[in-house]
Amino acid sequence: MLPIKRILWPTDFSEPSYEALKTAQELAEHFSAELYVLHVIAPIPMLSSAHRPDGFDVNVFHDQLKKSSYESLGKAVQNRINKGINYHQRVVMGRAPDEIVRTAQDENVDLIVIATHGETGWRHLVFGSVAEKVVRFATCPVLTIQEPEKTKG
Repeated sequence: MLPIKRILWPTDFSEPSYEALKTAQELAEHFSAELYVLHVIAPIPMLSSAHRPDGFDVNVFHDQLKKSSYESLGKAVQNRINKGINYHQRVVMGRAPDEIVRTAQDENVDLIVIATHGETGWRHLVFGSVAEKVVRFATCPVLTIQEPEKTKG
């Protein structure tokens, strides 16, 4: 595993993902590694023309989603990534676990640092865990960062 030269940090713009960024940055600084920042847009199911709202163009909507995601990712890295860290941004469309694993392979990353939202019960059964699937299918090591416990008020 060592040396770590490339680290992948996937984000869904949630607070837990920003917690994972803190760890990814520390590792990037310690190893002088490049940071690959990834956001995955979930695909939109296609409707038959009989069920599609009039005037709705899926391709235009995809383009708007991608543009908005690039803007959000740009703001996130601008405000949260320390100066001096060499990073690359990417927005892709697909199933999150598949695209995270594919990007890790395409970019030949040495480590994936990903947040886990800690879903349990029916939410875990229905939605599964992106982090769990990434751990299962990635060909490089995966460091999972748990969501910090919420403060009780």
